[in-house]
Amino acid sequence: MKIAIVYNRESQAVINLFGTPNREKYGLETIKNIKNGLLAGGHQVKTFEGDKNIINKLEDFMPSVISGERPGLVFNLSYGIQGKGRYMHVPGILEMIGVPYVGSGPETHALALDKVVTKMILLQKGLPTPKFTVLDNPDSKFHEDLSYPLIVKPKNEAVSFGLKIVNNEEELRDGVKTIYEKFNSPTLVEEYIEGREVNVGLLGNNPVEALPPVELVFGEGPQIYTFEDKKNKSGRTVEKVCPAPISEELTKKVQQLAIDTFKALDCYDTARVDFRIDKEGNPYILEVNSMASLGADGSFVFAADKVGLNYSDLMNRIVDITCERYFGPHFLMNTNEGAEKKGIDIFNSITNKRSKIESELKSWTNISSRTEDPVGLSAVQKKLDDRLKKLGLQLDADYTNGRSAWTWETKAGYKDGTLLVVPIDVPGERTGFPIPYRTEQEWIYGEGVGSSRGGLVTLLTALSALKEQKALNKTKLGIFFYSDEGRGMRYSNAMLKKAAKHAKEVIVLQPGFLGGKVADQRRGSKQFNIIVEGDPIRVGKSTKTMDVLSYFIDKAEKLNSLSDKRKKLTVAVQEVRSERYSVLMPHRVKGTILISYLDEEMAKEVENTIREIFRTNINGMQTYIEKLTERPPLLRKKKNTLLQKFKGLSEEWNIPFGTDSSLLASAAGEISGDLQVVCGFAPASKELYTPNEAIHRSELIQRSLLLALYLLSE
Repeated sequence: MKIAIVYNRESQAVINLFGTPNREKYGLETIKNIKNGLLAGGHQVKTFEGDKNIINKLEDFMPSVISGERPGLVFNLSYGIQGKGRYMHVPGILEMIGVPYVGSGPETHALALDKVVTKMILLQKGLPTPKFTVLDNPDSKFHEDLSYPLIVKPKNEAVSFGLKIVNNEEELRDGVKTIYEKFNSPTLVEEYIEGREVNVGLLGNNPVEALPPVELVFGEGPQIYTFEDKKNKSGRTVEKVCPAPISEELTKKVQQLAIDTFKALDCYDTARVDFRIDKEGNPYILEVNSMASLGADGSFVFAADKVGLNYSDLMNRIVDITCERYFGPHFLMNTNEGAEKKGIDIFNSITNKRSKIESELKSWTNISSRTEDPVGLSAVQKKLDDRLKKLGLQLDADYTNGRSAWTWETKAGYKDGTLLVVPIDVPGERTGFPIPYRTEQEWIYGEGVGSSRGGLVTLLTALSALKEQKALNKTKLGIFFYSDEGRGMRYSNAMLKKAAKHAKEVIVLQPGFLGGKVADQRRGSKQFNIIVEGDPIRVGKSTKTMDVLSYFIDKAEKLNSLSDKRKKLTVAVQEVRSERYSVLMPHRVKGTILISYLDEEMAKEVENTIREIFRTNINGMQTYIEKLTERPPLLRKKKNTLLQKFKGLSEEWNIPFGTDSSLLASAAGEISGDLQVVCGFAPASKELYTPNEAIHRSELIQRSLLLALYLLSE
């Protein structure tokens, strides 16, 4: 699953800096260790600073998941940037945007960070804690029945900031003054419990597991764990002993008190409770750390190691505990019926590699290969050759012309198998700079990402998953790549027809539709160039001869009457360009006309009508009509067994699937009517062939998974 480690260290990306700054920071080495531990657990991990940009960063890193896929999770190490409630900031944001996270909620952090409120809750629950009072400032009256020595510490700080033993009122006032001036905080004053210091780490939720108690042995100097000790600046080494050398009875007692405290403050996943044990063996709760340090030298990690959890195991155990809390105990099991289900390894292989899949999509999208760009197309073809050879595929020279069509196949060949059809060119002329690749939570943008790259990466992802499971070589599979989609397959269609004759079914990886819909019907198209030429005419000259532009406009208006929505027939002028000399009227007009249709006979009639409309007997004027492309329609079949198989798989794996018809022609129309054909199997797109072309992020995974599962089942 995707895990974002969120921490606070360098970034101060806030609107304004004011209030109490954060003095707690996780070391880079610890962050690196946590990341490596989670990577070892098979997770996709990335680190982020917990600042005002965290929402956008998480949207980019954690797209919506598909059914059965583990959602993204935040491993929260964030102490916040500023303010008294800084522990709460990132958890509060995550709850607002609906992202699961490791650790306690904002309300628990608020209680635990306020030591006075924590002690009041402990007293209410009957849990032992040292007697205490609060001094708001250095001049506050002190007349509580507390016995020296006392401990002073800020009311709302952690990591032992400002912690000090005082033995008389002079030292007390000096300690309160220092805290007031340095931390702008009231001072918690509590009785110092002379004795031993023990802490208990807690792991889990229901049930909560208390780790073995850890005793801190201070040696020379103050018998308390100071900030300088924690940061290795005190000049002494505080020894940790685990299990603490205390009786079995006392061990069970402090462990149960720790669990009761964990529950009293409504902690989640992990925490640490610190105790002092007096000379009579009575434990007192000092405080609760709702974000127990995960530093390699910390007592929490030290205790976990004693119960057989090494660092990596501990990090992954924390993630499992969090997932179980959010999604229930069955979440930790394999998807659906479990590991025995055929295809589960394919599912895990693809869903666990989202980042890698999107990185590959980016690398392909960043190679421009417009239809009219031979250099770019050559670069794509070379990279594709290398990739397919690594997958163990071989080129079928009989159905490859080396210019516009290439056919590859597995070792099993594709006779009576499946033929996949994928375009590698991006239709249309480039205008301006390339569209930069970028991601949003739901969409991925980039040049050709929908018209070419989405289908290409869907294919490569499915093939890689099959190879990983050692199933690719045994699959009867062929792949037909072509580079003239932008020319209506003028040069590659004949080769596709020949290659398809050897397969039993064809899947065309053109963009599909939202909701997992593929195209089971597509219109055909005929595209014509019409050129009208005449003599140059001066503007304003009185003449009976119609200028060529007026003539073209007059004839083009008559085309509107040829369209018929009920018969799914459209005639449209796509482009008009004129040429003229200086201030004269145009002497040449070039127009592009498209017929979109389902009925072939009706399209032929319209073609004849267009030729008749533009026939001219005007002296000095000539018309030329050239057919540029002709793409047959894909007609819906009453029984499409290929669609039925996909529907069955989609229901089994709870992947969205359906059918729709399309206005755009595709390679699917070139396939013989006897073969089973599905088109639109690439991810759903929007604003296709425009600068804002995009594919749906989740459908990139869904389509790859469904294709791989289907090929595995064949």
